[in-house]
Amino acid sequence: MINTATIFSSPAIRLLIGLLAWLPIYATATNVMVQTPLGDFEIELLDDAAPATVANFLDYVESGAYNGSFMHRSLEGFVIQGGGFNFINGQLGNVPRNPPVANEFNLSNLRGTVAMAKIPNDPNSATNEWFINLDDNSADLDTQNGGFTVFGRVLDDGMNVVDAIAALPVANVPNLFPVLPVIDFSGGVINAENLVFTTIDVVNTPPEFGINLGMAGSWFNPATNGQGLVFDVVDTSTTKLLAAAWFTFDINPPGAGDNDGFGSTQQRWFSANGNFSGETAMLQIFSPSGGVFNDSGFMVNRGDPVGTMTVTFSDCENGEIVFDFDSPEVSDDTVEIRRIASSALCQAIVNGDLTITE
Repeated sequence: MINTATIFSSPAIRLLIGLLAWLPIYATATNVMVQTPLGDFEIELLDDAAPATVANFLDYVESGAYNGSFMHRSLEGFVIQGGGFNFINGQLGNVPRNPPVANEFNLSNLRGTVAMAKIPNDPNSATNEWFINLDDNSADLDTQNGGFTVFGRVLDDGMNVVDAIAALPVANVPNLFPVLPVIDFSGGVINAENLVFTTIDVVNTPPEFGINLGMAGSWFNPATNGQGLVFDVVDTSTTKLLAAAWFTFDINPPGAGDNDGFGSTQQRWFSANGNFSGETAMLQIFSPSGGVFNDSGFMVNRGDPVGTMTVTFSDCENGEIVFDFDSPEVSDDTVEIRRIASSALCQAIVNGDLTITE
């Protein structure tokens, strides 16, 4: 109990594709979820603006140092603050402090931003305490003490929860918490249920998927087993192109007099190409003629488009194709496709372990 009358004691992958180079990439942005008795809210950590501060904050979160911590300061129209104290098994304690982190003031202290608290007149003194701006405090907090480092922002409707915490009455714990936000407190002894505890966990969001160079290769239709497509991908700042060509494994080649089978001049096959965005590509389908295998005398004629196809990938190993042919001789259809070769390269790009530059 707290008595208001007392003072407390991936394996590496190498690949050369034309003039493209593979380069390492920094870790992607991280979000954390803050659970409180009044509801939960999510914070986006701004790695690019304050990388050392974000790393410092995540160290506290991931080590469990914030377990049992609570909001200990609430100033109406200004900030709510936490991270400095915990209350575990009926005992008040201090959240253990890591070494101070260098100031990284780059963003203004606007409403909904999250920043680090500091010792007065010491810009590089931030350790474990953090606060949320309830209003636009840039005129004050951007100019004093080297500027207060903003390292996150509350997402979506999370400020409704923050405002609810800020609207709680405050109690004065002499010499310690002059403006302590409290829940259902009418005086006397402050119990654990009166405190605004903050449980903080990293939000494990899957990486955003999109078509990338690692998806090039062979894919097959499991319904027909031996039929599929070979994809090629061009992905630069100016061009995003997916190309496809059908293939068939024919284990029964035609006889000498059969002009309709594999390798004959009557063979019909398709190719397609078009632009992509995200996980979807819209391709034009062509029906080339000629090009008998291993016969240089036959020239391939690409011809005019004969239809369209929409390719949508759900991940690096699965997708779906919707065909729309112009001719009634070829049926429209929706087919499932799966990858044949390893998806490690594709997944490394999606995860951000590899990036590509022109």
